[in-house]
Amino acid sequence: MTFVLTSPAFKNGDTLPQAQVFNGMGQSGQNLSPALAWHGVPQGTQSFVLTVYDPDAPTGSGWWHWVVANIPANVTSLPEGAGSGKAGLPAQAVQVRTDFGQPGYGGAAPPPGRKHHYVFTVHALDVPALDITPEASPALVGFMVHHHTLGAATLTAVYGE
Repeated sequence: MTFVLTSPAFKNGDTLPQAQVFNGMGQSGQNLSPALAWHGVPQGTQSFVLTVYDPDAPTGSGWWHWVVANIPANVTSLPEGAGSGKAGLPAQAVQVRTDFGQPGYGGAAPPPGRKHHYVFTVHALDVPALDITPEASPALVGFMVHHHTLGAATLTAVYGE
């Protein structure tokens, strides 16, 4: 079976809805993390890490919008708003600092000029948890993830002019 990530939020193809857009930096969205679900999990999965990354951000290194680690293996979905404090994350889950400077979901906020791609990825890991705190950087989480990934599922949405 194929490892797949889905979201009911992306009803109009792959366009990020206004609800998932940042409220600030020239945007007026609701800044809600989308509902996400995954299936076809690789055998041996002990936990998950979810990331949202914009490779098109004009920073030279992209932009991390959301990183959640230590999602238990028996959890295969997150409700809308889980990363925005509007719905619950599993107790063991750890949201780390994003490029907005704090843990939690930060929606799309591209500068005018072109569409940006928002890459949602859920990584299935062979360990029950990563040894991290909310102050960890996305790069540190990425380093650990790449040493423990059994598989990954990706969903890409676009937003911007």
